[in-house]
Amino acid sequence: MNYYLGVDGGGSKTIAVVADETGRIRGRGSSGCGNHQLGAALAERSIRHAVDEALAQSGLVHRDITFASFGLAGADREADYVVLRPMIGGLGFADYHIVCDTVIAMRAGTRQTDGVVLICGSGTNSYGVNAAGQEIQIGGFGYAYGDFGGGYDLAVEVFRTVIRAWEGREEPTLLTAPTLKALGFANVEEMFHRSLDEGRRIPHHLAKLLFDAAPRDPAARRILERQGVELGTVACAVIRKLGMENDAFDVVLAGSVLTRGQGDYVVSHIERLVSRTAPQSRLRILDLEPAAGAILLGMDLHMGPPDTAVYNQLYAELAIKEMDTEWALD
Repeated sequence: MNYYLGVDGGGSKTIAVVADETGRIRGRGSSGCGNHQLGAALAERSIRHAVDEALAQSGLVHRDITFASFGLAGADREADYVVLRPMIGGLGFADYHIVCDTVIAMRAGTRQTDGVVLICGSGTNSYGVNAAGQEIQIGGFGYAYGDFGGGYDLAVEVFRTVIRAWEGREEPTLLTAPTLKALGFANVEEMFHRSLDEGRRIPHHLAKLLFDAAPRDPAARRILERQGVELGTVACAVIRKLGMENDAFDVVLAGSVLTRGQGDYVVSHIERLVSRTAPQSRLRILDLEPAAGAILLGMDLHMGPPDTAVYNQLYAELAIKEMDTEWALD
């Protein structure tokens, strides 16, 4: 029997699962931050703890694992792998690989080995791999590096829209009252001055207000439309760079902005742009834990793509029961 370890290491939590070759989950483990960019020593402790817990529950040891696959937040560039290779190599697995967590999210969302993923949670990111195995990541480094959106940017858009409406630069907006309530201010003037005087950071949870206001508020809809257009644009860039325009594949949507299910104010704009670039592509909401994507990647590399029975077993045990309500992928 072959056994596979899959690890999903994010900024707030790390999940490890051990599965056998049928997709049956033999052990699970969890811990805290697995992103080395937030502290390498902390990430190493978290990953090691989650892995050890999953192994202990499965009754297996390191040498029993046929292949270990680590999908880690922050594994974006060679500078990151200089830190991660010795960290993960020190865990003691004979065969393993390390990828960005975008890769395992894509693999968890499709039954193909090729495809594209769009992530829009606290921030945004995108990744794709074509049928020939060529891959590319675009985004994930913030507004200054070409991104727009995710919970943090959208919260800023909410805040500034309220300010602009108060000043008369825009029409009045239904975002004003819920923003004041969420931040505990009596009026916009108080919010304006106290936020400046106290150097307050705009909280990312303001982004949630957009979905409540959108059915009746043009300003909220414009912000969400911009988010959809930006995500559609980056997906098209991935598709074109990988020459996937004529391929049939899934575009996996992950992260709370895309999975909250409160009206079609973002996804429709993604679909409009992507369908023009790759008519045979399909949009698909991520409904399987990313750690399952790590398991599937390990199987792909060791024995080739699994059969339908394996997918069905993984869905039985690792399906996402509720869509994201937090503004983060991890």
